[in-house]
Amino acid sequence: MASEEEEERGTEEPLSPVSRLLSSPELCAVIVVTLGLKTRCNISSVVAGIKESLIKLPRFSCKLDMDSKNKKKGEPVWVPVRIQVESHVIVPDLDHVNLENPEDFIEDYCSTIANTSMDMSIPPWEFHVLNLKTSNAESVGIVKFHHSLGDGMSLMSLLLACSRKTSDPNALPTIAATTKKHQKSNDKGWWFIGSGFWYMIRFIFINFVEVFKFVLTLCFLRDTKSDLSSEFMDGIQPKKVIHRIINFDDVKLVKNIMQMKVNDVLLGMTQAGLSRYLSRKYADEDTTTEKKKVLDRIHLRGTVAVNLRPYTKIQDLDNVMTKGAKCTWGNFVGLVIFPLWIRSEDDPLEYVRQAKATMDKKKLSLEAFNFYGVIKLNMKFFGEKVVQAISKRLFDHTTLTYSNMMGPDEEISIFDQPISYLAASALTGSQVLNIHFVSYVNKLTISLAVDATVIPDPHRLCDDLVESLNIIKSTALEKFRIS
Repeated sequence: MASEEEEERGTEEPLSPVSRLLSSPELCAVIVVTLGLKTRCNISSVVAGIKESLIKLPRFSCKLDMDSKNKKKGEPVWVPVRIQVESHVIVPDLDHVNLENPEDFIEDYCSTIANTSMDMSIPPWEFHVLNLKTSNAESVGIVKFHHSLGDGMSLMSLLLACSRKTSDPNALPTIAATTKKHQKSNDKGWWFIGSGFWYMIRFIFINFVEVFKFVLTLCFLRDTKSDLSSEFMDGIQPKKVIHRIINFDDVKLVKNIMQMKVNDVLLGMTQAGLSRYLSRKYADEDTTTEKKKVLDRIHLRGTVAVNLRPYTKIQDLDNVMTKGAKCTWGNFVGLVIFPLWIRSEDDPLEYVRQAKATMDKKKLSLEAFNFYGVIKLNMKFFGEKVVQAISKRLFDHTTLTYSNMMGPDEEISIFDQPISYLAASALTGSQVLNIHFVSYVNKLTISLAVDATVIPDPHRLCDDLVESLNIIKSTALEKFRIS
């Protein structure tokens, strides 16, 4: 009898350097996306929708072959296979009588599938349907992807390509065009020469410093031991996955008042929330001054995912998959090491200002491209083992991973199922904390994936993040006298 997914030898596509790294068993890199749905999920519609859209994308009808005899230069390849969609759509049998807290059940379910190894003998993706009502949705869809399939930008593009506007079921979601600021033409030529000179000096200096810090991190520089640190352990520990939905308008309000970007506000909120969380851990200190001194001695860093494509706006999948398109499918992402401002600040807005100042330096540097280049060159000349060692060293010596993804700004439906909210977690590396933000219309979802042996109270940490945003918003309104 033929197997459900027979191999269909055709054009075998080699993995990109980052995808090869993410396919390493040592990283266990997966992405878990939670879709809160406004109606009870129709399983038949989901299966039919996947057949009409998802598997038409070649990557989702291929398996990852690490040991193919046909692969070139000994590299793993994507091998096309015949796929049976029904085997990828999983509908657990739920005993509704015994589910006293649906939210806790969803968290446990997400955590379980996130920590379960994927079957790499078939295309590495799953769609779980839970017809279980929660406080924010009538049912829940949980999609698990192996990270080697693509990065957040690719997967968000895929989501949009599979979706339709709820206001117009025949129309794809619209994406705002990217606009660029241009310097006024009447600026003086000498100003250009002078500013260009100092820009070049600053550019060279910042890149030299960042490369030096990167090398030090790989060699011996580790984050301060704290309540967000774990003892060195071989292997990756299981993660507890939770999420919280808040009002995205609060973030945009702070952004507009302080004339910054959404990412600056979210990074500031993250720094303030972590400072608040750690401050509570040192509540036994004799005085406020002593507590501040303890926080001042804590030096933590996070790895921030940076999209390396020339356009930062999410592209339609048709454009992404077009040969020669400026925004391409796959894992085209770099990392920057972001020093976190862990302090007990009297002015909450300082967390946002520090986040912007640090991020402005990172944008001026080529750190994200340097990381991608290091992975690519070492993969080519020294092989996967060396690249895995570099990545493991980087994750072991830093504390958390951070990312922010802008989702649709209008309500959409997927496979005829209207969406209430989106949440996403990318689990990579050995860090004890992964923080991911995803926006959807006027909602923002905070997703945490934590090592529960180090952070046993992830909901408390999430409360601190939310409370920090509220304090930052209140302070901004008060200082700028906006009612």
